[in-house]
Amino acid sequence: MWVVAHPDDLEFSSAGTVKKFVNAGKKCILVQVTSGDRGTGDRSFTRETLMATREREEQEAVRRLGMSEVIFLHEGDGHVMPDISLREKIVRQIRIHRPDVVITHDPFRPYAMHPDHRGVGLATHDSVYPTARDHLYFPEHLEAGIEPHKTAEIWYFGAESPDIFIDITDTFDDKIDALRAHESQVGMRDDLVDRLRERSAEIAKDQPFELAEAYKSVRMNR
Repeated sequence: MWVVAHPDDLEFSSAGTVKKFVNAGKKCILVQVTSGDRGTGDRSFTRETLMATREREEQEAVRRLGMSEVIFLHEGDGHVMPDISLREKIVRQIRIHRPDVVITHDPFRPYAMHPDHRGVGLATHDSVYPTARDHLYFPEHLEAGIEPHKTAEIWYFGAESPDIFIDITDTFDDKIDALRAHESQVGMRDDLVDRLRERSAEIAKDQPFELAEAYKSVRMNR
């Protein structure tokens, strides 16, 4: 399960990994915290039309990657707070979908600039352990038939010191295809392929493959 702040955060950070996992038969879920309703310089958009556009783009990107589902939480773009309300929404999805691994923004990376990235990463971190595991958190979930769940690991993308490197050499083109679905953000930028290939090669420089996406992993062993 990926929990990300904005439409296209999954694709920039992890689309090659998603496609690799989907090809291996794994179920991949996206929890989209905001719908990116303020993320544009185009004054022809309103918040409402931008939200509709970016949700449509994300749904198309998810379709291209073969993910099982995308859930929109509709938090305000630029207004994400890692509070108990957001944690309840994330915990609910963890308990419903029962993932082995939750993947999100690294909220502990020095100088992480976007407040939504920090907020989503921290709220997700706090949701995985101990909140989703222990039944006395959000007892209304039990009343609705939603059982607690202990996730085995949390992975952080954008980490300063990653320890998991996923070979995306064979799924790099799928990453680009998914990003092209975000027409309002990426469009047909000529430099997209070269820039991302260079970045993916840099991540993989000490690995026995050409292109990679990377994560910092933490095991939930308590």
